[in-house]
Amino acid sequence: MYSILFVCLGNICRSPTAEGVFKSFIDDAGLSNQVLVDSAGTSAYHVNEAPDPRSQQEAKRHGYDLSRIRSRKVTSDDYEKFDLIIAMDESNLNNLKSFKSSIYGAKLKLFLKDFAPLLSIRDVPDPYYGGAKGFTQVVQLIEQASEGLLEHVKAEIKSKRG
Repeated sequence: MYSILFVCLGNICRSPTAEGVFKSFIDDAGLSNQVLVDSAGTSAYHVNEAPDPRSQQEAKRHGYDLSRIRSRKVTSDDYEKFDLIIAMDESNLNNLKSFKSSIYGAKLKLFLKDFAPLLSIRDVPDPYYGGAKGFTQVVQLIEQASEGLLEHVKAEIKSKRG
């Protein structure tokens, strides 16, 4: 099974949105039995909490259900368990790299930069302290990057089959 972990700071806005959106992409592509998708935060601020209600509301408006997701902190086991660990922004990517980069650096990616390189921004902005528009933008950016990630995952699965 191919596995992907999305990571932001608190795991209540961006990374659970990415988890929910990408799971939907995987389901639509008929790959749900071949791809594991999860999310976590680099901090433990919100462990076991549901995603921010604003994230859930905006995701639902776009057809994605985040209600079963619960926040957790990245663990050292995640570096071994997941094929890709995708940070939502440069700050969290640096946090991930500082923890285990020498061994697992190739697994660490920046979501927009690596899977939506034609976008004019590199980071999925944190909508937590902003208004509703920020949550809408997060879903839209994640959808765009998920298209590129889905193509990457399909190629990885195909190459593993040999």
